[in-house]
Amino acid sequence: MRKLFQKIFTKPVIWAANKFSSSPDKDRVFKALTDLHDTIKQTPGKKGLLLDLKEVNQRVVILSDQHKGTKNDADDFALAEMNYLAALDYYLQNNFHYVNLGDSEELWENNIFGVKKYNTASFEKEKLFLQQKRFTKIFGNHDLYWDNDPLAGLELQSIYGEKVPIYEGIILTATINNQVLEIYCTHGHQGDLQSDGNWFSKWFVANIWEPAQAYLKINPNTPAYNVQLKTLHNTLMYEWSSRQQNLVLITGHTHQPVFESLTLLERLFEQLEFAKQKKDAAAVKEIQSHITVRLSKGDEATDFTKFKPGYFNSGCCCFNDGDITGIEIEEGKIRLIKWEYDNDISTRKILEESELSAVMQRLNP
Repeated sequence: MRKLFQKIFTKPVIWAANKFSSSPDKDRVFKALTDLHDTIKQTPGKKGLLLDLKEVNQRVVILSDQHKGTKNDADDFALAEMNYLAALDYYLQNNFHYVNLGDSEELWENNIFGVKKYNTASFEKEKLFLQQKRFTKIFGNHDLYWDNDPLAGLELQSIYGEKVPIYEGIILTATINNQVLEIYCTHGHQGDLQSDGNWFSKWFVANIWEPAQAYLKINPNTPAYNVQLKTLHNTLMYEWSSRQQNLVLITGHTHQPVFESLTLLERLFEQLEFAKQKKDAAAVKEIQSHITVRLSKGDEATDFTKFKPGYFNSGCCCFNDGDITGIEIEEGKIRLIKWEYDNDISTRKILEESELSAVMQRLNP
């Protein structure tokens, strides 16, 4: 019976969840991003940190959207947990500063007590970063509790063993050719009418989506790069970033990885042009085959040629195949990475990589 219901209801339930979980308004998005950015610059520490990359050994990893749950059938994080733990081990050993970019805990569907009980291993790993002063925790819409509940500070202290500052964003700075590049990181829900603390969305998720998801065993987070079309929210984030000077914006929230403002199909077309210019017939053939596969799956080509490379999205740590994605910044490079299971062993894979100096040069042609 469950399989029959899955076949009938999965698509409409996911459609309803998407409809009620995102409604970005351009003016609100732009104002919220600008206000937060300016506040961090003018009064660091109030809503966010201002941090030179030199202070964190030029190494930062940005992971978002774990949505840690209670290990039931509605817990999107459960399958990805081992990849997450392996990733944290790697970043601990390699001296990365960890920016947790929001929606780390799923507190629309669950109460904090259940999440604490079933995610001890992840919290213990995160605690190691905090103990070494290499941890920045930013809230999103699904863990807005950390910012607005009077008891949140005590709960965080009980999890991590010490007080944990909660921020809305962080600006990392890098000096390149005597110019300062700002890497502005925030969850990305700001200005979304259905996510920015909206009571109806939270009611829908807790009372309609979560029970349906648990019964039907649905995880709507399809594998990384499974879709090409940018969500409206990602598009607005790009539009805002494209109007800034010497600034890169990194968000999460949409669960859709974006690198240098482009999704996978867009970058494939870009790589195809490069291969044609080099007259690399083998590369052209291989890339064209990848494009054919993407188009056959319903992806649509868009005009990407005028995009400025200033917007990145970390994706999420709860894809339905157990993969997680994130953004690394290391010694002058920025990468989109994925951790995946290879014969049940967690493996790190670099999906995209660029020099920050090249990104900055393309921001200011």
